[in-house]
This record gives sequence, structure tokens and C-alpha cells, in this order.
Amino acid sequence: IMTWLGGPITELLDVALVAELTAVRPGGRPVTYPLIPLWDGERILMTSSILFSRKLEHLKADPRVSISLSDPVALGGHQARATIQGLAEVIDGDPHTDWERVLPLWEAKEPVIRQFLKARVAFPLFFERAVIEVIPQRAYLWPDGDTSSAPLTSAAPGPSIDPSAPGAPRSEVV
Repeated sequence: IMTWLGGPITELLDVALVAELTAVRPGGRPVTYPLIPLWDGERILMTSSILFSRKLEHLKADPRVSISLSDPVALGGHQARATIQGLAEVIDGDPHTDWERVLPLWEAKEPVIRQFLKARVAFPLFFERAVIEVIPQRAYLWPDGDTSSAPLTSAAPGPSIDPSAPGAPRSEVV
């Protein structure tokens, strides 16, 4: 799948074992969570336990997010750094099975998950998960990792999605 994000950023997404997802709390303050980013060629997918998950509540209330790829260890030694801004949608209809669609991407990145799956009955709450789908809107890349210099910027083609517009990704908080 061709993407406007470009090779260097999608390569970082493919190798990153951890990314920092920043969401907006009620009142407008940012809060950051470390999560495993999974790139499907179009969206950035992450999973989250549904148990006591404020992050899911924050994302449902305000879909604006930022994803930072900045940890050299988590990036397998790659020097480049990137920040991706986008809109998130929480998929949590069936917390036992909805997340399984990302399993092939998750297993490819983190093969140890297969061992957890074999022992699924021992970790039942771990496998009650929601999927976070992020549609990238804008990206910033520092190819050499020097964030004191101006980044290369790119944006999704077409108009940006206004999170308050009808049809924008969102879920209602109940």
C-alpha cells in the first residue's frame, strides 16, 4: 500500500517496539502512554487493555493524538526520529475478539506474544483489549535524529479532518 507518510517514517513504525502516544485529557492537558505501534500500511494500530483504561476514555472524548518515535533502543538503533499527529478511534465492541485482527502484525513485531496466547487462560484480563486506530494527518521527520534542527514535514492529501466535523472518527463517552 502506498502512503503519503513516506519510507523513513513507515520504516520507523515497522521497527519500533514502543512509541509514545499522547492524548488530550479533559481540560486540555496532554498525557502520554507507551504503546506498541503496528503499521498496516494505512493506519497506526495499537492495543490497550480495557481494564481501568483512562487512555481509552481520553481518546473517546477527544480523538486528537500525537505519536512520537524517539527512543533509539525501541527503534532498533535507527537514528531518525518522527512525530505523527492524527485522529484516533477506539474499537472496543468485543474486547475478547476485536483486537485479534491486529494479531498478525503484533506477532510479526513481538513474537513472544505467541507464548502469552498459549497461556491465555492464565492472563484473561490481558486479553480483554481495545484497538486504537490512528489516521495520520501530519508528520514530522528528523532523518539524522537531530531534533534541534527543523524537521521534514508532510501532511495527508486533501483537507485536514476537523475532529468536530460530522463523520470524524470518534466514539461517545457514556
